[in-house]
This record gives sequence, C-alpha cells and structure tokens, in this order.
Amino acid sequence: MASAHSDSAPSETANERGWITPQLVTFCLACLGVTVIAGLIQVSFGSYSMTIGQAWRAMFNPDVVFNLDAWESFLLGSELPEMNRRSLVVWNIRLPRVFVAAIVGASLAVSGAIFQAVTRNELASPYVLGVSSGAGLVVLLTLVVFPGVTIVIPVLFGGIALTTSALLPLLAALGGTIAFLLVYGIAWKGGTSPVRLVLAGVIVNMVFQSLQRGLFFFADSLGVVQSALAWITGSLTGTGWEQVRLAIVPATFAILLAVGGARQLNVLLLGERTAKSLGMRVERMRFLLSGVAILAASTAIAVAGIIGFFGLVVPHVVRIVLGSDYRRLIIGCLFAGPALMVVADVGARLALSPVQIPVGVVTGVVGGPYFLYLMRKQQTMGDL
Repeated sequence: MASAHSDSAPSETANERGWITPQLVTFCLACLGVTVIAGLIQVSFGSYSMTIGQAWRAMFNPDVVFNLDAWESFLLGSELPEMNRRSLVVWNIRLPRVFVAAIVGASLAVSGAIFQAVTRNELASPYVLGVSSGAGLVVLLTLVVFPGVTIVIPVLFGGIALTTSALLPLLAALGGTIAFLLVYGIAWKGGTSPVRLVLAGVIVNMVFQSLQRGLFFFADSLGVVQSALAWITGSLTGTGWEQVRLAIVPATFAILLAVGGARQLNVLLLGERTAKSLGMRVERMRFLLSGVAILAASTAIAVAGIIGFFGLVVPHVVRIVLGSDYRRLIIGCLFAGPALMVVADVGARLALSPVQIPVGVVTGVVGGPYFLYLMRKQQTMGDL
C-alpha cells in the first residue's frame, strides 16, 4: 500500500530507549496549563454578569467542590443540591461546557491519529474519511425523526428502558462504521492508496451530507431545524452535565484501547509486508483499531455535532513536536486535543460576543487551509 508518510515511521524501538521523555512531559504539562487557563476564561464570561474574581470564587467554592451530593448530581443526574446563584451558573452551565470540550477534543484527536496510522495516510481523519458524516447522519436521523423514542432492551428477569438520546454514541458508532466500510470498499482496488481513500471519503461525505439536509424536510418545527443546523456545524452551545455523562464512558473506553494499541499502530506504520513478517494479522488489526477510532469520533459527534478537520490538524501538531512514535503521539493527543478544543470554543464564544458562533466554524476556518497545505506539500500520495 502506498504511503503518504511511510518515511515518518518510528526510528526507535522500545528496547533502544524509553518513550516517556522530558519533552513529552513538558508538552503534556504545557497543554494542561493551556486547558486550565482557557477553561478559567470560559467560566469567567457569559450572559449572567459577574466579575472574574466572583466567577473564580464560585468555581473553587468549597461548598460545591467538596459536596458529594453535588457531584452525585453532576455525574449521576440526581437532584441538584441548593447552592448560590453564581455557583449554580458556573458549575451547572459554564464548567460542564469546558469538560465536554475536553472530552470531544481528546476523542477527535486520538481518532484522527489512529486513522492516519491504519490508512498510512497523512490526510486521513474522521471528517475526511466520511466517518463524521456517517455518524452525523444517524444521529441527525435520531434527533429529527425519532426524538425521545424509548427502546426496551431485554435482559434477564425484565428489560432496560433507554431513550434514543442515551444511545446516541452507539448509534453514531454504527453510522460511522457503515461510512468507513463504504469508503474502504470504494477505495479498494487490489489494495488502497492514500489518494483513493481521500477521494472515496469525499464521495461518501457528499452523499451523506445531502441526506442530512434532506432530513430537514421531516422536522416538525423551526426549533428542531435550528438545533439540527447548529449540530451539523459542530457546536458546544448548550452542552451540560448530561453530555458529560453521555460521553465520558465510551470516550474513556476508546482512549484506553487507543493507548493499549499504540505499539500495534507503530508496527502498522512500518508497512504491510514488515508487519506480517513480525507476525501481525494486518487486516484484522487494522479493522480493530479502526473500530476504536470510529467509537472515539462517534462519541464526540454524538454530543457536539460534526466538528471538521480537528482530527486532522491535532495529530500533525503533536507529531511535529513529539515525533511519530505512537506511544508518545497518542498521549500527546490526549493533552493537545482538549487544549486546542477549549481554546477554539473560547474563541467561538467570545470572538463575536454576545453572538456565539459554532466551534465547528472555527476549526473549519483553521483546518481547511491546513488540509490544503498538506495536500500541496505531498510529492507522491499513491496511484489512482
């Protein structure tokens, strides 16, 4: 299979030197600092008027921070305990938006990094490969056509009733899987190449986006149309603890699998022939890791909508700083993704205040030109 970045395969092995380096630690701490600072900025501004000092005091209010009933409400959805208005605004409206941004950023960054390894294609990402549009189509179908439908899952001695909103990550993963299989099938021609994968992704994107727009004709009200439009462009406006609860488990599961699969990703970058000579069942491993990437991307899409190009840009930024060893790259994406997403959301919220623009607009404005730059930079990208 032709490679867009086969020359960027890791040059060292685990036996040659440790992968946890001072550079990795410094990078992660710097990204964590950026996330915290951007998060503090995010909670300091909003329609409810309070000074920065008042917002920060509300954020670090010990009556909330050390209140087990409050955390039970945040994480499990129980009744919210009594608290003052400033703490309520900060903890129940502004802060969960930061947490959702961090989860979405980490998930999309890790997903993009995995797709770039399994396809051996620098231009791969959930958005470019059509996974985002496939997941988005299923989620939008659920939101517009089947809102609030309850599904009873049979179990021993009874059943579990779940609403479609609670199943959004699973439904999004189903749509993303279908899209990825379509892209792979279209691109397959005795093998795949980076160019064919990208072109197949463009085709699937166009078809699924057209179907998404067609769903608007089935919406019952203007409010549904407006919320669906905001969701299609990728927005964190209005996200809260419900979205945190919805995304945290599948995102954590996907991220842990990605960290555990870093060595296999390194082997895949060496090329199919080398990977087989090392005993890897290449196609099986490629699809297993693709499943992890689809789950991560779909979880982000289920709570924040379709955020374009983020999964393309972040792994490249991390790769420039930390190199191509996927043990470092995945960890770097876990910290860089939240930092860049929270910063992008701060810009989306405050750039044209009091009007809030979708964060997907910000990532598209930055990621689109960067995608073009990568395409222009490549000398050979595989044969059609």
